[in-house]
Amino acid sequence: MEDAIVFTAASESAKYDIWLYRIADGRLFRLTENLGDAYSIPYWSPDTRYVSFIGRNGIVFVLDLQDGDLARIDQIEPYTLLSWSPDSRYLTYVKDSRVVIYDIHLHVGTAFVHEGASDAQWFPSGEALLYAAPDEAGNVQLFRSNVAGTDRVQLTQNNEGPLHNVRISPNGQFALYTSPGASISLITVVNLATGEGHRLEGGPQAKNYFPAWSPDSSLISYSATDLVQNQYVSYIQTDSRNGGQQRTLAVSSCFATPVSWSPDGSRIAYLSGCGEQETASQIWIVNTAASFPPVKIVDAGRITALAWSPPRPVAPPYRLYRNAAYNVSFYYPKNWVQVTVERYEGPDGFFQISAIMSEADIHEVCRSEAFHALRPYGSNPKIIPTVIQFQAACYIFPSADQPPEMGTQSALIVKYPEPVVIQGSAYSYLILWADREHILQLSRTLEFIR
Repeated sequence: MEDAIVFTAASESAKYDIWLYRIADGRLFRLTENLGDAYSIPYWSPDTRYVSFIGRNGIVFVLDLQDGDLARIDQIEPYTLLSWSPDSRYLTYVKDSRVVIYDIHLHVGTAFVHEGASDAQWFPSGEALLYAAPDEAGNVQLFRSNVAGTDRVQLTQNNEGPLHNVRISPNGQFALYTSPGASISLITVVNLATGEGHRLEGGPQAKNYFPAWSPDSSLISYSATDLVQNQYVSYIQTDSRNGGQQRTLAVSSCFATPVSWSPDGSRIAYLSGCGEQETASQIWIVNTAASFPPVKIVDAGRITALAWSPPRPVAPPYRLYRNAAYNVSFYYPKNWVQVTVERYEGPDGFFQISAIMSEADIHEVCRSEAFHALRPYGSNPKIIPTVIQFQAACYIFPSADQPPEMGTQSALIVKYPEPVVIQGSAYSYLILWADREHILQLSRTLEFIR
């Protein structure tokens, strides 16, 4: 999908739907038919093929812009954050304290529980999640977790109340949030490596809403409410993530407006045209670098949300591994080197493949591997059932007491579509070992080659 803005809108007589404005020629496209609501917020997948949103009755929809398919995947609370994995395959959200990871290709989901969790989102590595949740004292903190929900790390030491609108920076090094509530909303930026945070100056009324990261993670845009001649307006402002570089780029006639950056970070889209009604009716674009006046691009009855298409991801430096004997292929980091035909290692991880001869079902095979007498995964590993290439499979993640010499070894076991004969013996299962940080990345591209 080329450069475009998706937005939620309704005419005076029609219900809310998701629309698309194409930047190149200014054409408008209606993407749904009576499926949206005033609370529907569209979220682009990183490859810009999909748009997800929470529609009427809290239904989570995923729209395929390439094929036109529309999938209904769950029912959750309005305004729940939807977050796409970097490879655009998994959609993550929180439902009843369960952090859900939904595979949109296979239409299956996994989840882990953290009481009070909210705002779950992916790190750009695709190997971990960031979310907010209460600590043991009841104070809301930021946590980092692997996708299995094991290996959780508390990143902050907050004692100043709830955190709202948590958003990770595109480079994965920082996060922002607003606090303490709606009447007073201040923006804080946190260094995720150190847990240290600082507050941005914000607008004159301390009502700073809808903060959004620039694509290069250097700036934050937001809507700052002010009262001018007994009329609420909102300033479209930016500031450095370190603060001290506040700029006002435009003024919206609304109490507050979402803001969204263009893929190259040169422009910001926002809503205006509220007038006497509370809901916006216009989309405007302002240039962040030059002193050009803002430009109105859309006029509609009611508009509640918008999202500019993200920068297209750069192809990662991977190389294809293919092993005909084990009937498998997948991509691995190209700086890893071959140790044996079945094993590759690099400065940050490894993988090794083998096969398992067993007539038992997948659950028994996974349990036998996870709780091997030598305890290669520690005393209490976690087994996560999954599906790979339409075949029953499981992940095995180590517990905290795994021997250090195992190098965070984790495993993926997948049942072959048909037994594979290796040196005259038939094997029913493939097993892939890898370090914890790469096991999911490797498995996402795994294919049986015949």
